[in-house]
Amino acid sequence: MLDLRPVEKRSDLNRASFADEYLNDLKPVVFTNLMDSWPGKNKWTIDFFKEQYGQLMVPVYQTNVTHFGDGYMEPAKKIPFKDYLELLEAGPTNLRMFLFNIFRHAPELCNDFSNFDIMDGFYNSFPYMFFGGEGSTVTLHYDVDLSHVFLNQLHGRKRVILIPPQFSKAIYQHPFTVASYVDLDNPDYDKFPALKNVWGYQCVVNPGETLFMPSGHWHFIEYMDGGYSISLRANDSYVRRIKGVVNIARHYVVDKGMNKLMGEKWLETKKRIAKRRAEEQLFA
Repeated sequence: MLDLRPVEKRSDLNRASFADEYLNDLKPVVFTNLMDSWPGKNKWTIDFFKEQYGQLMVPVYQTNVTHFGDGYMEPAKKIPFKDYLELLEAGPTNLRMFLFNIFRHAPELCNDFSNFDIMDGFYNSFPYMFFGGEGSTVTLHYDVDLSHVFLNQLHGRKRVILIPPQFSKAIYQHPFTVASYVDLDNPDYDKFPALKNVWGYQCVVNPGETLFMPSGHWHFIEYMDGGYSISLRANDSYVRRIKGVVNIARHYVVDKGMNKLMGEKWLETKKRIAKRRAEEQLFA
């Protein structure tokens, strides 16, 4: 089994202690009380969203959203928000909503949360919500813009595995993407021998808790229940911001362009490159 260490849960952190113990060292932590002052913490129930915004047409994605072909990174379909929320209540489903900016349709919801003062550099323009059904998963990836992510769980539980960025090659990162397709729960060390050198973190994020995911950290997410969260992003480094912009251009332009040109052949090419890079590092 992969060496996965528990993420600490804290309720006593201020700016100074957070910086000293976690931010400066890029170490994850779960805050148990960071969003206690938000009206949305208790207000944003499934019934609330159904009653107030159920008529919105929303994009839903399947697990294979990152597979090659015409549907690469595209939603499976659009359905009324109320219908999707009823799917979440009904039981397991692999349909997810991610990077959904509901605030463009309902700007009044911005009054129900605020950026934290736990650090500097929070973005005001990129609050996103993520919804998923019980049992759905999010492929191992890192956030392309290299921001720190504060994942605020509102409903349901999520299991999260985090891998530090120094292991990017060892987890067989596909080139020109922010994705890896190794199975961290059941690592195949014969097929992916470089995984033997990898360690990471694991935690369950409960409603009302906030997971700090440091810049560049890979994360795999499993929805233990049907639920949703809101993520806030922060970047206190101008150098990191520039690297993030370059990252976005390289990944989206090159990867999506080559996928259109080559289809499955591009996927196989990325697999070969990922394998070569991992084994070069393993035997260096």
